[in-house]
Amino acid sequence: MLLADDHAAIRAGLRLLLEQGGITVVGEAADGAAAIANARALRPDVVLMDVRMPGVDGIEATRVITRDGLADVLALTTFDLDEYVLGMLRAGAVGFLLKTTGAAALVDAVQRVAAGDGVLAPEVTRRLLADLVAAAPEPAPDVPEPAQAEAVAALTGRERDVLACLGAGMSNADVAAALVIAESTAKTHVSRVLAKLGCASRVQAAIVAVEAGVVRD
Repeated sequence: MLLADDHAAIRAGLRLLLEQGGITVVGEAADGAAAIANARALRPDVVLMDVRMPGVDGIEATRVITRDGLADVLALTTFDLDEYVLGMLRAGAVGFLLKTTGAAALVDAVQRVAAGDGVLAPEVTRRLLADLVAAAPEPAPDVPEPAQAEAVAALTGRERDVLACLGAGMSNADVAAALVIAESTAKTHVSRVLAKLGCASRVQAAIVAVEAGVVRD
């Protein structure tokens, strides 16, 4: 994995925690431009990305990295910057954690992302996702854009169930348990939902679910 944070001490601490947990850290970056360049050169499975960095920030770096398919991005941030959190999710980050996350949870999150799952900090609930949408600095309508609304309407009943689960911040295992299906089947459904909605990550799909009012019964 690749670490991107403008504070050397934080990168050193994260590297120590991750490597002690069996995660291989292939490189570091002190800003978004370096994160993009290193992601292209090193092709890590995961980039642990800070949001606020000098020059190219974490949001723009995430947008480029996910757009070009260089790696999955896991944001590391704080709750007092809701607009940045939402920006990271819209840019394609597969999830985010708080900088206060413990070592075991951090290692587990990186492993889950590397395995193709999404990660939301435990404190993140559907209500918080809704709050983030409402608090977005750019207009965030209560209903999705026409093209997005059509895509949601085109989902099958089962796919809408899966989208509702994503809106609740569920992992593949959680989706499988909630819908009483195999985890492999849940993963397939999630992939189809993302493709139909044109979402780069399950977290983007969660935002779509909130905006479209697709919720768990």
